[in-house]
This record gives sequence, C-alpha cells and structure tokens, in this order.
Amino acid sequence: MEKISVAVRFRPSAGEDASGGRHWKVEDNRISLHRPLGTPISGVSFAFDRVFEQSCKNVTVYSVLTKSIIEAAVNGFNGTAFAYGQTSSGKTYTMNGSEDDPGIIQLAVNDVFSSIEEIKEREFLIRVSYMEIYNEEINDLLAVENQKLQIHESLDRGIFVAGLREEIVNSADQVSKLLTLGEANRHFGETNMNVRSSRSHTIFRMVIESSANDTLSCCDFPNADAIRVSVLNLVDLAGSERIAKTGADGVRLKEGKHINKSLMALGNVINKLSDSGKQRGHIPYRDSKLTRILQPALGGNAKTSIICTVAPEEIHIEETRGTLQFASRAKRITNCAQVNEILTDAALLKRQKLEIEELRRKLQGSHSEVLEQVILKQRNDMLKSELECEKLAMQLEEERKSREALENCIREQQMKIDALNSFASSSELSRNLAQDDADCTLESHNSITPNLRAIPNEFVARRSNYSMVSDCSPLPETFGNKADEDMWLQMNKGCSTDLNMLQMTPSQDSQPTPFKEMPPLPSPGERRSSGTERRAVLEKCALLERECGLLREENSALSRALATSDEGAKLLSSQKEELWTELNEERRRMEDLREEMRSFGLALAQRDGMLRSLYTRSKGIAGNLGARQVVLP
Repeated sequence: MEKISVAVRFRPSAGEDASGGRHWKVEDNRISLHRPLGTPISGVSFAFDRVFEQSCKNVTVYSVLTKSIIEAAVNGFNGTAFAYGQTSSGKTYTMNGSEDDPGIIQLAVNDVFSSIEEIKEREFLIRVSYMEIYNEEINDLLAVENQKLQIHESLDRGIFVAGLREEIVNSADQVSKLLTLGEANRHFGETNMNVRSSRSHTIFRMVIESSANDTLSCCDFPNADAIRVSVLNLVDLAGSERIAKTGADGVRLKEGKHINKSLMALGNVINKLSDSGKQRGHIPYRDSKLTRILQPALGGNAKTSIICTVAPEEIHIEETRGTLQFASRAKRITNCAQVNEILTDAALLKRQKLEIEELRRKLQGSHSEVLEQVILKQRNDMLKSELECEKLAMQLEEERKSREALENCIREQQMKIDALNSFASSSELSRNLAQDDADCTLESHNSITPNLRAIPNEFVARRSNYSMVSDCSPLPETFGNKADEDMWLQMNKGCSTDLNMLQMTPSQDSQPTPFKEMPPLPSPGERRSSGTERRAVLEKCALLERECGLLREENSALSRALATSDEGAKLLSSQKEELWTELNEERRRMEDLREEMRSFGLALAQRDGMLRSLYTRSKGIAGNLGARQVVLP
C-alpha cells in the first residue's frame, strides 16, 4: 500500500501582480494564503509532497514526480500521471512542453526506450494509443475515423476502449511522430483566458509487454515463463472554467459544461476515495468516462502521481484554493500496486516472439533492417485486423440486441392487435344482439291488439257412434276440428282409412290461446338512453378499429425495421468474414515469407559448403603441384 504522489506547480505570473493584495506564500512544501500585510489566513494552508516554484523546468518536475513511475512501468507495474488545474494554469505545457523544455510525456517516452536498451535479459514489445474525451465522447487521435468509441470490461483485459487504434513501436522517434499526429487532431479553442485552450481530456497510453530471454532456448515449453504486461497512462486534463472569466458562448460554452461536469465527477471520486473504509460507500466511477477509464489508477492497481498547476494572481485565488483542496484530498488516497504477470497466450509478444527471433537469428547481418521493417508492418497489420474483428463483433452484438428488442416489440404489438380484434368481435356480437332485441321489442310494440283466435290443432276424425253429441255442425262448409265417417269419405273422395289408426281425440271446443301479458312499453327517456348507449358503443368500436389500424401500421413498420436490421447484420457478418479472410491471407503471407527466408538460409548454407569444398580442393591441388618435381629437357 502506498499513497498517491501529489505536487503543486506555480506557473509564472501572466502580468503585473496587484501590490498590496492577497498572495500565496510557499514555505518548503507548504502553501498558505496571506493578507496584504503578510498575516496568514487561518484554515487556508496545505502541505504536499513537493511544491515547485515558477522558475522550475519540466525536467525537474519529471525527475522528482514521474521518473520512478516510468521505471516501475518498465518492470511490470501500472502507472498513471496526470495534470490537474484551472484553465490557463500550465497543464498542457507541463505534459507536452516545448522544443526547449520537453514535457513529461516526451521525457517519459525517452526514458522507457533508454531503460529497455539497458535491460538485456528481457525482450520487450511496446504498443501506444492516443485518445481524447471531447464532450463526453471518446475519439481516437491516431485514426480520425474512429469516433464515439465505447468502454468495455473483461476479465482478461480489464477496462479498455473498444476499437482504439494501437501502434507497435520500437523507437522514441516513432512515438514522437504519433504524438505530433495526435496533437494535430486534438480539439483546441480560444477563450478570454487562453489563446490555445484545451477543449478535451487526452490520455496517451503505452502498453509494455516483456518476457525473459531465456525462454527462447526452451523450445519445448514456450509458455513456461510469465509475460509482464503494464499500462502507462499520461493524462492531460482540460482545465475547469468560469464562464464569467472565459466569456465562452455557443460551442465553447457547451465544451466548458462537459469539461466541468467530468472534473466534478473526478472530484467526487477523489472525495469518496479519501474517506476511510467504513465511510467510503459507493464510488461513482461510472458518472464520467474519464473516471471510468482511470478507475484502475484511482485507488487501484497502479502507481499514480498528480501534478496540480495553479495560477499565482490574486484574481484566481478562489480557483487556486479549489485546486489545492482537490490535491489535499487526493494525497490521502492509497493504491495497492503489484506486478502484472499473465501465463496465457493473450499477450501479443508471446504469440510472435519465438518465430520472429528465429528469423532474426537466421538473417543476422543479411537484410536484417529490411526484415525488421517487414516484420513490424506484418505485426501492425495483424493487430489492426484483430481490432477490426473486435469492433465488428461489438457491432454484431449491438445489432443482435436491437433485433431482439424489435422482436419483443412486434410480439407485444401483435398481442395488442389480437386483444383488440377479440374485443371488437365481442362488441359487434353484443351490438347485433342489442339490434335483434330492439327489433323484437319494436315488433311486439307494433302488434298492440293480440290475435285471440286459437290456432286449430291438426285435423282429427272421430267415430260416428261417439258417445258424446258433437257440438259442431256436420256440414262441410261449417266443419270444425272433428268429422264423422261420412264427412271423412266426402273429404277424401272415397278413400278408405282405418279409423282405428287415427288419433282418438275427444270433442272439445276451440279454446282461444291465452293472451300472454305484454311487457310495458319503454318510456321516451329510456328509449333515448338506449339510443345514446348504442351510439357510444358504435363510437367505441370505431375508435378501437382505428387503433387497431394504427397498431397494424406500427407492426408493419417494425417488421420493415427488423428486415433492415437483418440486412445490416448480414452485411456486418460478410465484412467480418472478409476481414478474417484478409487476416488469414496476411498470416499465409507471413508463412510464405518465413519459408522463403528458410529457403534462403538453406541456400546460403549450401553455398557456404560448396565454397569450403572448392577451397579444400584447390588447396589440395596446389599442394600436389608443389610436391611434384618438374624435369627440364
């Protein structure tokens, strides 16, 4: 466990100091605020690891604060150094410097490569990347086409930015060219306080992989030794701003809001980390992309140093006090840094070191420089292909999630449509029943006078000797429901019928059908209410039909969106397959190059053997000629 190293640096005064005003006084490593007569103000005093005066150079700041972190990074420890302070206080100058006074980033790069040259017992591979956080969006400064990158986390790589371009480098000059390229793509702007003000946070990252050289001789167990993988972050934060001083408006105002928001999130994280363990609680790393990326360096597995830059003028006293309070809280944070070693094949160095070293030994002194460039290009191309494949895999995953969301939405819309259809059918059925009831009621109301004449039953016959006297006239024109045999014969024109087979029904008078009591007629108010309800039901059904139509249209739109998503997924899949094909082609080319170099080595060995044999034979012939005596005539 070790605390974060915190130092404060005063930039030179930008103008004439207001004589007689309040001023900051530095005594050893303590800073205090004094009144015009030199009396210190109580409660405004801070102590740090080191306080740098205005005349201090960047190399001094680097030697005292950052050099030890660079040495630790070469040995496998994660390291982070960043500059914090208000705008125009000298952060970018401290990190980037100038031609006469190089900054921390350039000095760190030079020290990394000089340390690697001195360590002969280990083999190193260095990758660099350069990103900026502009308006809470991550942009790649080495590849302008990589914009709005996303942060991911995995067990193997930890927290990383997907799709970020990484370049394999083998000299400080290459890194300097990449830094120049990145600075050209960075966002700068002019404000009232600074002509060239940083409008984004930048993170320059170096990934240092190393392994012991003795593993090269152990061809049977190439993975026996662990690979050290350390990450070095050099951060140049944008400065906090006050709109009243900067005069920002429009785009500059939007940039300033995002800058202050991310710096406030960084301050909240520092506040939480500076509390004791029981009072710490949740640490809001995810409130900002800056704190999310720097999460391992803040209270994690990294050696961290913070250089806080302040302005000495009296007009900036409040901003300086805020910066010193931030630095004082950061000084209480403790990290637990340890060497990062991995035993898997995840390290790029372990996958390529053996074959490259074998080729280097075979072609030592013969086209070695050209071979180095070819190998470096092949490794960069392979790394770019892997990054592209990773980026496409992320896009495929996002497309899959959006497709699942569309399918769920379509299922929900279909369920709503089915429910509305069933409701509409039930409403139509109830409407028809109500119409039938209304028609029946109207018909019954129209027939006010009931038909009291009874409907005769089926015609029956009775025997002539029926005991009871018929109450009906036997004449055909006046017959009732009963008839004797003679009448039956008259009616059936002589056809005989077995009367025993007929229904024997006693004579009875025609009784009128009893009149059923009719329901009372509805009142006019009730008829009006029933009509209103019917119209309300009809309007509700029409509304439901319109909603059903809208849902059908939305369903068709979602189906079209799903089809478009399927086409995009197919396109991404085809692009991924093409990239894999290109990667395999690059690997095949590398194998062909290795085979050509092997053939070249064999041919060289054969030529060397032939030359030695020819030399031996010529030497033998010369010896024979010297021993032979020539007889003169």
